[in-house]
Amino acid sequence: MHLPLLPLLLAPALALPTPPSPPYNATVLILGGGVAGVIAARTLARLAPSTSFLLLEARTELGGRLQSHRFPGYTLELGANWVHGTHTLGFDAVNPVWEMVERWGVQTVVSDYYGSITTYDHTGPVPYLSLLNDSLAAYATLVAHSPALAASSNLSSSARDGYSSLGYSPHTPHEHAAEYYTFDWEYADAPERTSWWASGSSTNNTYDPTTGGFSRTNHFSTDPRGFSHFLTQEAHEFLKPGQVVFNATVRSVRPFYPTASIEIELTTGTVLRAEYALCTFSLGVLQGGIRWSEEVMPPAKREAVRGMSMGVFTKIFLQFEEKFWFDTEFALYADPHTHGRYPVWQSLDHAKFSPGSGVLFVTVTGDFAKRVDAMPEEEVKAEVLEVLGRMYPGVEIPEPTSFHIPHWLSDPLFRGSYSNWPAGFTRAQHAVVRAKTGGRGRVWFAGEHTSERWFVGFLHGAYYEGVAAAEEIVECLRGGAGCAEVMDFEAL
Repeated sequence: MHLPLLPLLLAPALALPTPPSPPYNATVLILGGGVAGVIAARTLARLAPSTSFLLLEARTELGGRLQSHRFPGYTLELGANWVHGTHTLGFDAVNPVWEMVERWGVQTVVSDYYGSITTYDHTGPVPYLSLLNDSLAAYATLVAHSPALAASSNLSSSARDGYSSLGYSPHTPHEHAAEYYTFDWEYADAPERTSWWASGSSTNNTYDPTTGGFSRTNHFSTDPRGFSHFLTQEAHEFLKPGQVVFNATVRSVRPFYPTASIEIELTTGTVLRAEYALCTFSLGVLQGGIRWSEEVMPPAKREAVRGMSMGVFTKIFLQFEEKFWFDTEFALYADPHTHGRYPVWQSLDHAKFSPGSGVLFVTVTGDFAKRVDAMPEEEVKAEVLEVLGRMYPGVEIPEPTSFHIPHWLSDPLFRGSYSNWPAGFTRAQHAVVRAKTGGRGRVWFAGEHTSERWFVGFLHGAYYEGVAAAEEIVECLRGGAGCAEVMDFEAL
């Protein structure tokens, strides 16, 4: 039995512990309470228990992009929803997120992406599963060829280049929808703008146990407590009330020269100082929204950060009095004119999920998601209902009893959903994105976007990056050789 999280959730906005030594508020400041931030804090607590740290979180709860919303009687996941890969018998790799999900009893079910799907276009139900299977085969070949690209150092090709070299090119609306389902829905962007090598690398490192991946299963959270339950419970195991500062939005990050430390200014005007800082903000926030001193964000790093892509993956939720739609888990809609126009549908009113809930949601990504993010919600709802009317021409589509759309792109705390590796973006540039800065190497960066192996929003990527950054900070605390060294950005 575990005690409730009230000591954490009700901590005063700026209830700071006694500074360890003037002028510091803590030895380490961790900026952001998502997976990378919480796991970094846990690593510090385990490896350097006497080290003081503060975890600064702009919201009133931990979780980052693990966010839930309530419809009457049901919990919906607005952001991260799946554990991607778990464990394959006979192989060593185990997804650490899966281990936490199991430890805290989070309820999940396996999603059947390709075995439980119905296909539609603007005329209604139309069978084109064979095209979906063709697209899946092309995608499997695409990612299978990515290791050869790395070996040859040919990393500039786009996934579209890869598809073309393999003789795969969609032409009809049905073919485009099938490709969207296998590619855009995963990377939150189109093949033209995505690296062939990197897209294959992240997929292989997650799903293929022969290359160090976990398994080919995807577990969808159905837990009424919210998917973030595993992270908040993990945090409760080691965090003390004074170690978390909620409602703490960072305005600027800069060195504090009198003591060669780091100074963090909050939007409230409060200034905090520490020997070291770990920034776990999303790539979108790094690209704009924080005032960085040039020592913390030198021009070469700023350019590299802007060179990486921040994808947008938006779920649009509807609840109806009665179910009138497909009995499969998924549905795919092929629009006759616009790529990515309300294409991927998921039913939560399904025996595996929440039967009787009347909940349906559709996902949009990339440019179309950016358009939707800027639209009035009533206009979005009207378009979604219009598409449902095309999918079911003989049905009078009712008004939903509940409707919700998250705005990841326009939310200043995230500025998008998760990172993507664009075509032409190099491994050297990514090393700059990940590299520590801040005078004598006082500021680290960690998150799914800093993971070369597991970017594109994978929670396990954020997990491993949080561990790695915290371990490096501990090494510095112990006086490790070369700790103050900073990458020569201009040389790269």
